[in-house]
Amino acid sequence: MEASILLAAATAGAIVVLTPGPAVLALLGIGAAQGRRAGAGFLVGHLVGDTLWAMLALTALIGAKVIAPVVFQVLALACGAYLLYLGARAVLVRRDASGQVSTSVRRPLARGLMFGVTNPKSYPVTLSVFTALLAQDLESLTAANAPLLLGAVFAGFLVADAILIWLVGTPPLRRLYRSGEIWIIRATGVMFIGFAVSTLWHALRAG
Repeated sequence: MEASILLAAATAGAIVVLTPGPAVLALLGIGAAQGRRAGAGFLVGHLVGDTLWAMLALTALIGAKVIAPVVFQVLALACGAYLLYLGARAVLVRRDASGQVSTSVRRPLARGLMFGVTNPKSYPVTLSVFTALLAQDLESLTAANAPLLLGAVFAGFLVADAILIWLVGTPPLRRLYRSGEIWIIRATGVMFIGFAVSTLWHALRAG
């Protein structure tokens, strides 16, 4: 396989991770509030979901469409419900008796894993990005070289994750987050609810 195809696959993986969405918003909140270590834990968990969706997108792109549409519909409903729950919690957040906002994530790794597997934007965005960057090389995309392609995509994931981990630990971002923490959390919650409503609406319409 040509190096240009592997580079395109790695670039696609990086773009998928860096595309703004629920996971990036969640990471910025966790990392800015709790530091790089918590942010890294979230991303390690989320990497499982990224890899899963990349495998499904490559499967669809190569042409072996063996996954029934109803699977994605049921998953979309679960994704929407989870985001709605997180969004409602964020919108209703309050300060405690000491004036602090208690939104610390006790298990960032588990939160990232849950987010990665149930992120409603993951499959359509991943498939769209892969199609845009790899469509011209479709004849080279076969089941035999799928593991190599997935490895390149995974390398792109890792580079993008490293960029995000560095970003969430920078002092300017942490100061900005702390200066308007409760409003940032509530605004993020509103966005989560918007993503959730959109996801649930499209899933129900497809039924």
